[in-house]
Amino acid sequence: VLFRGGVEAKIRQCLIEKDLLDAVVGLPPNLFYSTSIPACLLIFRATKPADRKGSVLFVDGSACFTKAKNQNEMQPEHIDAILEAFRTGDDPDGDGGVQVRLVPVDEIEGNGWDLNIGRYLRTATDDTISLEDALTQLRNAQAALRDAEAELDKRLEAAGYA
Repeated sequence: VLFRGGVEAKIRQCLIEKDLLDAVVGLPPNLFYSTSIPACLLIFRATKPADRKGSVLFVDGSACFTKAKNQNEMQPEHIDAILEAFRTGDDPDGDGGVQVRLVPVDEIEGNGWDLNIGRYLRTATDDTISLEDALTQLRNAQAALRDAEAELDKRLEAAGYA
């Protein structure tokens, strides 16, 4: 929807040229059970505020989450920060937790009507973990490997391959 060509690009072009797309809001990855990719909201408004006419607001809230066991979770303060960024067009806490940029239609047109947030904002990545967490994950993986090897040895022995 955000960047594919063909008919989808023509639909995006029409919506943007008619100034109906108000904002593209990026959400964190792994929020939903069915997919780990980041979700995205497209906000449409028939009548945009004067300061947003001829532009699209890009909001990157991909860093606004709490890690949970099986999926990420957005806390009320995360939702409030993204909502405030959408309303004001500014990073509400000033620490870069939510990135915001008002992009003129001309720039979007120059990018082939591509609405990928990463084209207009530096998106957040969560590639770093603490040394303590990394060591814990390593120990857990090593223990799981030992358990799997022990189980394999038992099954091979039971099958007469020991």
